[in-house]
Amino acid sequence: MIRLIATDLDGTLLHPGGVLSDRTRATLEAVDADVVVVTARPPRYVEDLALTGTAICANGAMIYDLANREVLEAQTVPLDIVRKVAEALAEVIPDVGIAVETGLEVLGEPRFQGFGPNNPHRTLELLDHVFDEAHQVVQMLAWAPDAEADHLMEIAAEAVGQHVTVTHSGGIGLLDISPPGVSKASALESLCRARGISKEEVIAFGDMPNDLSVLGWAGTAYAMGNAHPRVKQACSNHAPPNTEDGVAQIIEQLFRL
Repeated sequence: MIRLIATDLDGTLLHPGGVLSDRTRATLEAVDADVVVVTARPPRYVEDLALTGTAICANGAMIYDLANREVLEAQTVPLDIVRKVAEALAEVIPDVGIAVETGLEVLGEPRFQGFGPNNPHRTLELLDHVFDEAHQVVQMLAWAPDAEADHLMEIAAEAVGQHVTVTHSGGIGLLDISPPGVSKASALESLCRARGISKEEVIAFGDMPNDLSVLGWAGTAYAMGNAHPRVKQACSNHAPPNTEDGVAQIIEQLFRL
């Protein structure tokens, strides 16, 4: 029996452009199970989708109550580790730009150009200014122009993996860097334990390497038809692509909606 549905957003639940289709919204509202969004995105992005329930944000660093718009739990990267990681990445990745997610906003140095106009962030004059203004860091972001994300992740993990968790969600040259031991799976496991839900009662959907931890943990896991090759290889179950409401299709079949 499935009691909880854990789903990524971009490339999984949402159509291109961050659109939640009417079919998918209706399916999530009709299903008799907890629906938990598990995303690299911060809470403010998930709020705009007008979903209810719980969201695991910043790749597991934040657990957010969507109904009450309240952070239930936040795990942070100590500021001395943020500085150490930034310095180490600068040594191994040419022209790397650093930004930090505070839970309220993204602060970046001028070299960080990893976001387009639809993902606003505040650029500060120097990286030291970023460190000075970031009272807490739930996630670091590292960006290198024209870099291939898988290769970049390998370099960064070797350089700083003893201090933080390194992954990526598909952006060109963009890395997601979380507190040590923090992942989508660790946050989901904690949430399920509190609700008395076993991993065998969880179904998960994802498309990118940052989803691998939760896809590997859940009792049932689906890679999207548009997923990264590593994700498809890791999952025996494949859903139709996000452009075809793949998550909704599988839920409709399993729950006979």
